[in-house]
Amino acid sequence: MAQRTVEVASAQGLHARPATLFTQAAAGTGVTIAKDGGTPVDAASILRVMALGVKNGETVTLEGEDEAALDRLVALLATDLDAEQ
Repeated sequence: MAQRTVEVASAQGLHARPATLFTQAAAGTGVTIAKDGGTPVDAASILRVMALGVKNGETVTLEGEDEAALDRLVALLATDLDAEQ
């Protein structure tokens, strides 16, 4: 299983808008997301992703079989999704 680690760039962390965009992109990929030392959760579940309480600058680990999906999700999290229209 492939793994990627990324620092969350969204100014407000993974709150409503960024979490929505992230979970929509993660739907159907089978990817999980976890904070350092935390339990992985389904990256497509907005409730579980928001419950992680990930703040700006914190590092998360994504894990899944689809490396292209992991790369897309890493690129998304490395972007300030609060700043985009």
